[in-house]
Amino acid sequence: MLEAGIKAPDFTLNDKDGKQISLSDYLGKKVVLYFYPRDNTPGCTKEACAFAGAYEGFRRNDVVVIGVSKDSEASHRKFAEKYNLPFILVSDPELKAIQAYDVWQEKKLYGKVSMGVVRSTYIIDENGIIEKVYPKVKPDTNAAEILDYLENK
Repeated sequence: MLEAGIKAPDFTLNDKDGKQISLSDYLGKKVVLYFYPRDNTPGCTKEACAFAGAYEGFRRNDVVVIGVSKDSEASHRKFAEKYNLPFILVSDPELKAIQAYDVWQEKKLYGKVSMGVVRSTYIIDENGIIEKVYPKVKPDTNAAEILDYLENK
């Protein structure tokens, strides 16, 4: 995992509509960048819906929320439509941002070892510096925990 206090790696990836999104587009705003394994899985759906539920709080605090997984643009589009997700989802099939943020790691499931995205969140400040890191987050409490931090720091 990357650490707080360092410059956040910039990236340019396509969102669910095929529009290019760069992290540097959001300099001057705080960004919540969350990485998740896969659209339409129970944990990822819980997490995305929690961010959607807390979205008005992020908007009120002028915070941009960007979700990243290696799913396709079409998968993101369906996921966003199905759950009415109001924030940005970007597709990273070549693992550019996923590897730059060191969230592509070895995972164990039922004794089987494989590589995958470790659910993690970064708060990036207005100058593009990583302010806070949340490694191995819980899908149902991640959004509320981050919003609480942003509103009470």
